[in-house]
Amino acid sequence: MLERNLTEVMLLDLIEHGEMKLKDQQHGWFFKAYPQRTDNLICAAVIIDNAIIIKTVMINWQLGE
Repeated sequence: MLERNLTEVMLLDLIEHGEMKLKDQQHGWFFKAYPQRTDNLICAAVIIDNAIIIKTVMINWQLGE
């Protein structure tokens, strides 16, 4: 998060208010555009189990098919 200039508040906003795309039942991405940033989209790759586990955070992410 530090390398991508992403705060904990922004990460929580991403998960609570961003869009979600599932890869399968346990893997997916939360993503959201932040117009004030030049490195849109922000994305968190996650594992969904009994909790949401954030694997990594990416910038300049593009939604694929």
